[in-house]
Amino acid sequence: MKFVKRSLCLIAISANMLLANSANPRSAVHTQPAAHNSTAVTETTQAKIRRAISAGPANVANGARIVDTDAQGQTVVLREGNNGFTCVPGNPTVVGDPPMCVDAPALQWYADAKAHKPKPTNTVPGVTYMLAGATQRSDSDPNDMTSMPFEVGPHWMIMWPFDPKTTGLPTKHKSTGAYIMFAGTPYAHLHVMGRP
Repeated sequence: MKFVKRSLCLIAISANMLLANSANPRSAVHTQPAAHNSTAVTETTQAKIRRAISAGPANVANGARIVDTDAQGQTVVLREGNNGFTCVPGNPTVVGDPPMCVDAPALQWYADAKAHKPKPTNTVPGVTYMLAGATQRSDSDPNDMTSMPFEVGPHWMIMWPFDPKTTGLPTKHKSTGAYIMFAGTPYAHLHVMGRP
């Protein structure tokens, strides 16, 4: 649980990687492609694949495409997939760059966030799995790059505009249950702690 509350900017790094690959082999990597892979210089491809698939349920991760970025920020396909999901290993030394598995609508959501679009353009809800945990800086500000990071346990998210007023869901981080992350922003989404 190191990231679900990753700032949009940081999650965009991984998402950028993912989107870049689906649109052109991956253009949805945040903004730090070189830093993303900086600690993995000696890491094997198999180790990266293991970390990437740790983010999703086995029935999703086992058939997902696995992508990463190289030292030049280029997308690298570590393994092809066949189920419409893409998983990335992330970088355990970078806040907001967790291993995750996403479907195509979630990938679009992250690409829009990275491009600083006024709101996400996915037309159906997306799903993001971060079952290996994450680190993040804020539950309320998607662009927070300065607050002290904190760890978040295994979680998954529905990337769709959720409103706390109509759903009755809380907007503060919880160690169990669900809440709305980034409430009051166009990038508000449902954050569910634990495994699906």
